[in-house]
Amino acid sequence: MAKPKLQAPVVKNQYIELAITGLGHEGEGVGKYEGFTIFVPNALPGEQIQAKVVRVQKTYAYGRLIKIIAATPDRAEPACPIFHRCGGCHLQHLSYPAQLQHKRQSVVDALTRIGKLEGVTVHETLGMDNPWRYRNKAQVPLGEIDGRLAVGFYAPRSHDLIEMQSCDIQHMYNDQIVHTTKEILQELGISQYEEATGRGIVRHLIGRTAVHTDETMLVLVTNGRKIPQKDVLIERLRQRIPHLVSIVQNINTERTNVIFGRETLTLWGKDAITDTIGSIKFEISARSFFQVNPVQTEVLYGKALEYAQLSGSETVIDAYCGIGTISLFLAQKARAVYGVEIVPEAIEDAKRNAELNEITNTHFTAGEAETVIPAWYHDGIRADVLVVDPPRKGCDERLLATIADMKPERVVYVSCNPGTLARDLRYLEDHGYKTVEVQPVDMFPHTFHVECCVLLKWSGDE
Repeated sequence: MAKPKLQAPVVKNQYIELAITGLGHEGEGVGKYEGFTIFVPNALPGEQIQAKVVRVQKTYAYGRLIKIIAATPDRAEPACPIFHRCGGCHLQHLSYPAQLQHKRQSVVDALTRIGKLEGVTVHETLGMDNPWRYRNKAQVPLGEIDGRLAVGFYAPRSHDLIEMQSCDIQHMYNDQIVHTTKEILQELGISQYEEATGRGIVRHLIGRTAVHTDETMLVLVTNGRKIPQKDVLIERLRQRIPHLVSIVQNINTERTNVIFGRETLTLWGKDAITDTIGSIKFEISARSFFQVNPVQTEVLYGKALEYAQLSGSETVIDAYCGIGTISLFLAQKARAVYGVEIVPEAIEDAKRNAELNEITNTHFTAGEAETVIPAWYHDGIRADVLVVDPPRKGCDERLLATIADMKPERVVYVSCNPGTLARDLRYLEDHGYKTVEVQPVDMFPHTFHVECCVLLKWSGDE
């Protein structure tokens, strides 16, 4: 006999009082109403609130915060005037020390609930002395508001443009790039792209700042190759944007939400800007992946180097190596470093960055880590230390199986997703590894994201 369907204890438009006990994956307050989970954006743990139910699903509902009956002492006044409408930040209403505590707890919860790992040392989250103006890359769409050109960010789960005058987590040079470019486009009558019709020229503005060299790059993502009054545009940009050394055009004519197209042209200046992490220089082109928080990147990679425990005699494999950021850090202390990355352009950047730093003990290959590393293993390349820094989906199981077969003494796992991290650690624990310690690092203050660096040691033969 089929079980009767459970009836949700709330209906749409119902007003309820709720005790908030946690935070969801996107920074929403979470509470239980008669045992039923309710998510309420802008509510915080420890608060008693009134909410209006706006959406009801089978196992949970969403509410809108109506009134805070009792506030937590951790509630903070957001610095940004559009915080409650913009989808860029999630936690400006939570004090920074409380953000760091929450991020550590989210890691602990993932390890215990998803990974079923007990007794793992999870350190306090390493935060920033000044958690503002840290982003070295701004990527903003254009739109039209009241008949004028506007830039901003999309509201959560929508393509409704929220106009932005300044962004408190962006480097100030990126603010200058975005807003000065918008003004010049308006002066010259160069139109913005319209999603609904597929017409218009400029789709996105991207500013990149090299914080240690002060070099800046502007990328214009355009709906086609032709830019009206291109020479005048370039001249005005050069005159009015400080530190500008590169103007790049990326062409994207697809009816898609993907920002970049396949073709990139340098309109003026350098093809790439140069920045440093520690003592290592990196060339950053328009489409290069480069961590957006350079201060915390040095903290994170320093921890990876510490966990690698290199003496100079080790062979290191760096899966998901990107443009070689971690590889080149490790190469300073290793005998040899082998890096693999699926994006061929990133591998070319990695090779160029090795040459730029006169580092000769690195070897970079384009391809899937889960295919290339087993081939290396078959050819006799065995890692003493293996580093993984995968995308949010985590490691492919074929790569995890190769790690278990190869049995490097140490694995350093850099993760941007506690859930997939916990899943992968469970696999490695089941195949002979011991998770020694986890160091959360706050790469993205005022958002729900947390980065982790994890040390695992082989214990299967003990």
